[in-house]
Amino acid sequence: MDLTGIHHVTAITANAQKNNRFYTQTLGMRLVKRTVNQDDTSAYHLFYADGKASPGSDLTFFEWPMPPERRGTGSIARTHLRVAGIPALEWWAQRLKQQGVATGEVRERDGRMTLDFQDAEGQRISLIDDQGVQDAHPWDRSPVPVPYQIRGLGPVLLSVPDLRQTDTVLQKVLAMRQVREYPHPDRPEHPVYVYEMGKGGVAAELHVAVQPDFSVAGQGAGGVHHVAFRSPTYEEHNAWIQRLAELRIPTSGLVDRFYFRSLYFREPNGILFEIASDEPGFMVDEDEATLGEKVSLPPFLEPQRTAIIAKLRPLETI
Repeated sequence: MDLTGIHHVTAITANAQKNNRFYTQTLGMRLVKRTVNQDDTSAYHLFYADGKASPGSDLTFFEWPMPPERRGTGSIARTHLRVAGIPALEWWAQRLKQQGVATGEVRERDGRMTLDFQDAEGQRISLIDDQGVQDAHPWDRSPVPVPYQIRGLGPVLLSVPDLRQTDTVLQKVLAMRQVREYPHPDRPEHPVYVYEMGKGGVAAELHVAVQPDFSVAGQGAGGVHHVAFRSPTYEEHNAWIQRLAELRIPTSGLVDRFYFRSLYFREPNGILFEIASDEPGFMVDEDEATLGEKVSLPPFLEPQRTAIIAKLRPLETI
């Protein structure tokens, strides 16, 4: 029973329209599910992914009208998105700068070439070279040429003030492996520890920066709400529910999100973790060709469709 990688990352935006425009038109990702936060149906929940809405390619956003995130520790500090090769990174560096996006330079980090940037709300993203060895499913309607398209999620970087208890959860509870460390690129005195899941590789890593001199982060727009790890089947997902219960770790219990099953809990520094099943996926209620073109609701919310839709602003679709 292994987690096999990053399933999705869910962040916060204060403006779904601008968010949708940036992630679909600037970054060329596909809006594969246009739905609502199931616990707050007044808020959009937008899912951006690859052409086939593959597990492990989803960067998602809740639309909440919040002030900007207060950066600090006890948080998810950066999300990596995979591209194939240094030419792709160089193409992106030019594209992002031309569009006025706050962008760094292509540089090596932890043995891989990366490019850091931020969206207009300060969401911290890095493109990372996966050397074309991971699965990829291009989107034929993307404004980004196929060789340069975002292929899925890469490592997720956490910031914690103290590694010890987080390390216990990652290794003893979630069966991750600590495999190496490297200096934080902005604060070399802060080590970053790398943990692998499953078979490892760029799509199955969690990076943890230890930053005890930082204040605690405050949730807000431009920040990340939670990270989800992949569990391939319902059977294995049920086994994770049982395992955490046996270890007496407080959790949400099983939450059926219709598109996947979820289990939520917080690690000792307060960061929200989710274990999510790969099945059934986003095509359970939409055809692949028309994913994300209309508001989709799980069956238990369908009777409220008229009232829910009335509260949502229309989104443009490319």
